[in-house]
Amino acid sequence: MIRPLANESVTVCASPDPERIFCYSPGLARLPGGRLVATTDWGGPGVADLPGPKGEIPEGAGLWQGRIYTSDDRGTTWTFRGHFPFMHARPFVAGNALYVLGHARDLMVIRSDDGGETWSTPSRLTKGQRWHQSACNVAVANGCVYLVMERRVTERIQGWFVGEMAPVLMRAPLKADLRLPEAWTFASELVFRDVLPGAEGDPAIDAFGVPFWPAPYPSGSMVAPGRNCAPMGWLETNVVQFVDPDHLWTDPTGRTFHLWMRAHTGGTGYACVAKVVEQGEVPGNGPMATMLETVPSGKTVLYVPCPGGQMRFHVLYDEVTRLYWLLSTQATDSMTRPERLPSGRFNLPNNERRRLQLHFSKNMVDWCFAGLVAVGPVEQASRHYASMVIDGDDLHILSRSGDERARSAHDGNLITFHTIHGFRELLY
Repeated sequence: MIRPLANESVTVCASPDPERIFCYSPGLARLPGGRLVATTDWGGPGVADLPGPKGEIPEGAGLWQGRIYTSDDRGTTWTFRGHFPFMHARPFVAGNALYVLGHARDLMVIRSDDGGETWSTPSRLTKGQRWHQSACNVAVANGCVYLVMERRVTERIQGWFVGEMAPVLMRAPLKADLRLPEAWTFASELVFRDVLPGAEGDPAIDAFGVPFWPAPYPSGSMVAPGRNCAPMGWLETNVVQFVDPDHLWTDPTGRTFHLWMRAHTGGTGYACVAKVVEQGEVPGNGPMATMLETVPSGKTVLYVPCPGGQMRFHVLYDEVTRLYWLLSTQATDSMTRPERLPSGRFNLPNNERRRLQLHFSKNMVDWCFAGLVAVGPVEQASRHYASMVIDGDDLHILSRSGDERARSAHDGNLITFHTIHGFRELLY
């Protein structure tokens, strides 16, 4: 019997009203001195009654509110540090400052110069746009910070709009003030519905099982009562850079970054992939162009194998092992007839959310199972949408979680902190 690697957890925060306030978007960063910084956002109808600033976000009804916590004892205890009025945020270090970047329709960012104890007022990086993401990873290269946010380019889809989003790689110098719009360079936009011929009706792809369920634009299809498969798309993007000279997709000039995205197909086991190439002669400079990748046959590649790629996942490169670590959701019954799912199961069969798993890879395509991280005790007790950081020999994980009181597997009531001690010992 496989025992979870880190089922025991510390509760960073809990909803005061699990039926009306839900805990989302756990983000985690480690400062050079060892302090841990955790962020989350709360949504649901009960947020309107909470004190503090809030943002109005078109991701469901009502308002959203972000929250920041710090820990100086490797996650044993946590101190609340403040609110912010946006969502889908992540904390990260750039230069000597700590930032939290997310969106309230437009991109927004706050900064701390004292390790997260006090924060600036929110600064707006865009105007009149509509953005999306989750607390995915951040890369540092070429004297710059790189991260991805996703812009909704059109508004035709009725409901979940992942087919209308463009993953946009953002770059800024580490020493710049990242609250200033002019500090950032945005890559060109590539929208999912524009990259797959026939995506609005019958995609020009066969012998691949994509989409798994009928998913026509603009409304998708109801595959069972109350269970809709939205049009295909990509979302919740991680950024990676290949440095292994033996890797087929390594750019020796250091100007290419790959985007690994959750693939919404109605099925499991795949991620979407694209790449961004800096157009300047020197890495870290010039415009950035987004495009699809190719394989040696000359064929374009959109989907790659990825355990848990059907749900939000987190990728982390470890300099010590020179491996990529993948934290994702394990699916166990995606072939179940949707009408036979238990009433408490959220949406489609591939939407199981209570089993958090860990893999490692040297190339982001061939994955080795490292272990089951944590499992919720009941269906609505999710362990998913997690973020992670390396702390010496340990791997810290922040999970969007729930217990028996959670409203659903999607709308959880907890943010939990887990540690895998000596995680590199899992290698084989």
